[in-house]
Amino acid sequence: MGGNIPLNFPSTPLGSPREAKDPRWVQWLLISFALTFLGLFLILPLVTVFVQAFEKGFAVYLEAITNPEALSAIKLTLLVAIIAVPLNAVFGIMAAWAITKFHFKGKNLLITLIDLPFAVSPVIAGLIFVLLFGSQGIFGEWLFERDIKIIFAVPGIVLATIFVTIPFIARELIPLMQAQGTAEEEASITLGAGGWKTFWHVTLPNIKWALLYGMILCNARAIGEFGAVSVVSGHIRGLTNSMPLHIEILYGEYQFAAAFAVASLMSIMAIFTLIIKNILEWHGKNRRA
Repeated sequence: MGGNIPLNFPSTPLGSPREAKDPRWVQWLLISFALTFLGLFLILPLVTVFVQAFEKGFAVYLEAITNPEALSAIKLTLLVAIIAVPLNAVFGIMAAWAITKFHFKGKNLLITLIDLPFAVSPVIAGLIFVLLFGSQGIFGEWLFERDIKIIFAVPGIVLATIFVTIPFIARELIPLMQAQGTAEEEASITLGAGGWKTFWHVTLPNIKWALLYGMILCNARAIGEFGAVSVVSGHIRGLTNSMPLHIEILYGEYQFAAAFAVASLMSIMAIFTLIIKNILEWHGKNRRA
């Protein structure tokens, strides 16, 4: 992503003798296979979602995405993303800063812990919070005495979503900041700038595109998270059902048109996110060129 990373060109440039030796039919075979695979397993299912969503007409589609339960699911999904993404952005910046700017024991352990949500099943993540904050959990009695509800409520959904989206921003920033090194920050401090001024005027401009890219990925995962949210939500209609859970309920009740309508809305969000991601990548490449 963006920043001042020098361009790393491949050791074998385009038009190299190796490429010239590859038979033409091999290239066409690989390209055709890739396009066919994507068409069958990505494009066709996506098109099917929209076809099914509008099968009974636009009026039914509009009703499916504007009824109170659907609107509640949409609002909850967006609310969770609005809370989870900024918190993960702050954590990602601080963790990346600590890992790339300082030398300390346990750095590899910290990196491993950041990657942990990638390795742990989202269902297990949800169960962790149930064991901590559920009625029979470690803090269950303490929370009950103070009438604080986390499991089967919005706070539990937020916590589960934050857990599964922790690595996305930090993992975008760490390689970039490692490549940039500390020379610019050291020069800024040598010239008399304080820590905050150095971060705001030197570090942040260098990492802003990677930060935005990580936030987009984090947002996409937060909106689409199902497993962990399913465990802690309680599936309460109009209260704790996010969009993926709402789709599952509609599908289980054989309301296929409504289920695909909400699914198409999520697909539109995903496509919009993908467009923004590609714009940021294009912008970052132009800045480095």
